[in-house]
Amino acid sequence: MNKIFNLLLITIFLSGCSFNKNSKFWTSDTLEEIEEKKFQKIFSDEKTLSQEFNININLNLGSKFTKASLVNKLTNNDGRINFDGLLKKSSKYKFSKIKNFYQFEPIISFNNDNIIFFDNKGTILKFDESSKLIWKKNYYSKAEKKLNPILQFANNDMSLIVADNLANYYMINLNNGELAWIKSNSAPFNSQIKIYKDKFYIIDFTNTLKCFSLKNGEELWSFQTERSLIRSQKKLSIVIVKDIIYFNNSLGDISAVNADNGDLIWQLPTQKSTLYESSFSLETSDIIADENNLFFSNNNNQFFSIDINSGGFKWETTVNSNLRPTLIGNFLISVSLDGYLIIIDKITGNIIKITDIFNNFNPKKRNEILPTGFIVGSKNIYLSTNIGRLLVIDIKSGKTISTLKVDNDKISRPFLMNKNLYLVKDNAIIKLN
Repeated sequence: MNKIFNLLLITIFLSGCSFNKNSKFWTSDTLEEIEEKKFQKIFSDEKTLSQEFNININLNLGSKFTKASLVNKLTNNDGRINFDGLLKKSSKYKFSKIKNFYQFEPIISFNNDNIIFFDNKGTILKFDESSKLIWKKNYYSKAEKKLNPILQFANNDMSLIVADNLANYYMINLNNGELAWIKSNSAPFNSQIKIYKDKFYIIDFTNTLKCFSLKNGEELWSFQTERSLIRSQKKLSIVIVKDIIYFNNSLGDISAVNADNGDLIWQLPTQKSTLYESSFSLETSDIIADENNLFFSNNNNQFFSIDINSGGFKWETTVNSNLRPTLIGNFLISVSLDGYLIIIDKITGNIIKITDIFNNFNPKKRNEILPTGFIVGSKNIYLSTNIGRLLVIDIKSGKTISTLKVDNDKISRPFLMNKNLYLVKDNAIIKLN
């Protein structure tokens, strides 16, 4: 009986979905249906945080900082960064307005003091620190430009690797923007790009991890996990620790493979419900890592610690968040989708403290506000939102001490480089210092 019910529900779900064959993307109407309707139906019994906990405990994170210019690109964890800026607007990097900005996570690529980003037609832009345009290049046909390609970046200070949602990937020279090579994949990409030694790694929409040569873009090996009916609306995550690649897929599975040849070391499913896997787009946070553990959360009220060597669960606790957590010493810092700052003991998984950081917003509009990402500075946590506000949160108390209006709509998670904070909106990058 359960199988019949599940099949019926999935059929009803898929019947309302439309697909753009040209762009290989679900249409915006479908995305709205998933986000606004299906979430509530499938997780109708979802329990979310509704009250503060241990709010009088002052958090001491020590005095060890990560250098802003040396963000660890392999483990996705920025740590605590020595930043305590006044948040004054100093520069604005302008580009043509990006369509579907609400449906992807923009990533800035930094190269020394320069910034690399893209516009609505897939033109790659390189700016200097004062927002002056150094060069711009576009390698798309007229037909591809009309599809408004979304680009992902990774660089090794000499070359820029670009991958898009049209199944293209290519490498360009960072100095002049000239094309080194360009290739086409069998499916569009939807993950971070990780450069490691003489290779780079990326995941496509078939839940396949691809390994390519930096020299010429040739595919060296691939590892496919289980396919999903629904692609993830959140970029899939890749971390590399000691020649081992750890990555997730749209079903919530975590895999560990050898970076040299793609051989499977272990694989761990985190979702048990076939109804969930088939009918809903799981949104998992970036995976972060230390020497012994992987940490991540999702929008299904799960926060995990996984043994990096065995692939076994160490603990699971209830946190509803698809934002990348931050690891500082023995503390994990997260922000839930309903606006609570959460401090977790990394050893036990126990929640130490919960603080309501959205309490200054109008209660009637609170349900419309979503956090988009955060960084941890020397004294404060800086949190961006989908309504264009940057919240400044005192680390010790967990209280929101100020709110900066950057825009009226979504702004990206904060980026930090050379003690300047950067935020992406749909037509510009805002620099604060």
